[in-house]
Amino acid sequence: MNPGGGFTEEQLRRATRRAAEAAEPEQQLRLAQQQATGYRNFLSSLTGLLTAVFVLKGQENLSKLPGTWRWTVIGLLVAAFVALITASWLMVSAVDGKPGRQRVMVAHELLAGEVRRVRAIWRMVEWARWLALFGVLAVAAAVLVTWVAPST
Repeated sequence: MNPGGGFTEEQLRRATRRAAEAAEPEQQLRLAQQQATGYRNFLSSLTGLLTAVFVLKGQENLSKLPGTWRWTVIGLLVAAFVALITASWLMVSAVDGKPGRQRVMVAHELLAGEVRRVRAIWRMVEWARWLALFGVLAVAAAVLVTWVAPST
């Protein structure tokens, strides 16, 4: 098998140029923000869906649950709320950055800032993903507890 994998020299040349362009900090920043936007939209949809499921499927009155069960559900819902709010905040921050932030006009500082911003976006997205998963599982657990807990 040849090293080019059966591609023409022109195809390889164009692919090399695209790879070099994709490695540029500006392109990496654009890609990170686009992916963060997708995650933000997913997280918004997921949060709305979970809210609807809990409202429609959970017990209407948590006071009917015995003490330990009631506090378990309340604790799970509070933890889920905090996790989902934090995940949403991280996603908005990843996409839009901090309000009022000024752009640097010196080339090397601009490039260094773009590299730092890409790393920050990926960190925020990763944290948001784990927090969203935790929030989803906590809401699901709260709903399950309301289904299986005895009523008073």
